[in-house]
Amino acid sequence: MEKTDLTLLIGGEAGQGLVTLGDLLAKSLVHAGYSILVTQSYQSRIRGGHNTFAIRVSREAVVAPRESVDLLIAMNAETVTLHKAEVADGGLIVADEAHGTETDGCLLVPYQQLVETRFANVVALGVVSVLLGLDQPLVARSLDDFFGKKDHEMAEKNRQILTTAFDWCDQQTVAFEKLPPVAKPIQRMVMNGNEAIAMGALSAGVKFCSFYPMTPATSIVLNLTAQAGRMGLVVEQAEDEIAAINMAIGASFAGAPSMTATSGGGFALMTEAVSLAGMSETPVLIVVAQRPGPATGLPTRTEQADLELVLYAGHGEFPRAIFTPGTVEECFWLTRKSFEVAAKFQGPVFLLTDQFLADSSRAVTPFDLDNLEPIDPGIETDASSLPYSRYAITPSGVSPRLLPGMTKHLVVAGGDEHLVDGHLTEDLNVRNLMVAKRLRKEQGIMEEVVPPEFQGDERPDLLLVTWGSSRGAVLEAADQLRNETTRVGTLHFSQVWPLVPDLFLEHLENAAKVVCIEGNVYGQLARLIRRETGFAVHSRVLRYDGLPITPEYIIRELRD
Repeated sequence: MEKTDLTLLIGGEAGQGLVTLGDLLAKSLVHAGYSILVTQSYQSRIRGGHNTFAIRVSREAVVAPRESVDLLIAMNAETVTLHKAEVADGGLIVADEAHGTETDGCLLVPYQQLVETRFANVVALGVVSVLLGLDQPLVARSLDDFFGKKDHEMAEKNRQILTTAFDWCDQQTVAFEKLPPVAKPIQRMVMNGNEAIAMGALSAGVKFCSFYPMTPATSIVLNLTAQAGRMGLVVEQAEDEIAAINMAIGASFAGAPSMTATSGGGFALMTEAVSLAGMSETPVLIVVAQRPGPATGLPTRTEQADLELVLYAGHGEFPRAIFTPGTVEECFWLTRKSFEVAAKFQGPVFLLTDQFLADSSRAVTPFDLDNLEPIDPGIETDASSLPYSRYAITPSGVSPRLLPGMTKHLVVAGGDEHLVDGHLTEDLNVRNLMVAKRLRKEQGIMEEVVPPEFQGDERPDLLLVTWGSSRGAVLEAADQLRNETTRVGTLHFSQVWPLVPDLFLEHLENAAKVVCIEGNVYGQLARLIRRETGFAVHSRVLRYDGLPITPEYIIRELRD
């Protein structure tokens, strides 16, 4: 029998190869033509603890995680105890017979008889592949891609173990629905949000990235580091986040498109330098990958609680833009957009992601990189008028930008209020002119805002509003509610600042009931919408336990 949509959950301790097993399964499924969505849950430790790697897979597009489990792969006995209640009717548990698991619907695998312990995850890969209906040569290619270039001898051993696992599982009698095959698989990549951000930055021409390691942002920089030599990129690990953002501002001042990446606690240290970028009108991209706080909080879980932190970060008033991608594809495109806006309007731009999106792999159609337009860095080669005025008063608020040392002109910048030539001043009339000049750039940013995405029924009975990574869960919940004869619409914000009411207020006013769905305790987007438009959403569905928002969670909360 065939199952059209299923979720498999791999559970065990850090150090047991869960991520390797999960990545290999995910890639094999995508190569076979399926859509996937990965959700990772892990504790803040190198070894031990309880970690999970969940893959939802279907022939149709998958946009959100699901709570029930069809196939539970238990790499230790604790996984069965913790997750057996989540296994759906008709589901199956795959466990090690040495653990002495006694439960219905369980396939016991003799790992110790089949292979030495360090190769248990390859046996699990083979067994699960048979259960899902994947072809052995396809899975073997995924193994070769992973291990072949590193160690040919190890790759051959893994292929032998995979064959052993396939042969063993083929001899078992198991009542489990296989996935329906995809007749003509489409070529797609397996990519998570952080990988897409790194690729988007490279496509935008990033030349400098400074950082201090902080989960869940670090893998963005690791991906950039892997391509640094080939792409002419400098990556610098600083002694702390304060140094990291100041390095990025300095590199940008010298002409290198620059960025930094961190999480909430690290960004808290960066806020003074955010004001420096605002005052000196220096373009820089700051990626904030959210996790639960305050303080260290839950460092390996997910949340959407740093919107207000980023919106109000820095002392004084100056323009900014905040992008909040909801898909892996948007991580790529909005990173490019962030560099473009930063360069065009000469100031700090923020990209807000979170642990769920950072670690969530999806099947992604390859981006057409060959036909991308280059991003204008906004740098002039000579002064348009003499004497050169770095901060010339202009109708748009954007002033001519030369690079220090690249022309005969003196380029002056600093953190003090300044004259048009960059030298500091305490002339209060000039102060007023400069504040107004900087704020005029906000109008230009507003004209290029990414509009919220509305989907569903016009004039709905229920409008679900959200931002960032909750997009997929909201769309799927809306589909389920619509099947219950409710007129439902969704409104997703991929850019939360600046807000342009003309782009969305009509949708709010035309809905009978508006519910804002967010991963924080206050409903920060709902508060921002009310502040900017006067519209108060009617209700909120909020989650802040560190887990991603799911369609089931939304529907439960709405009904409660």
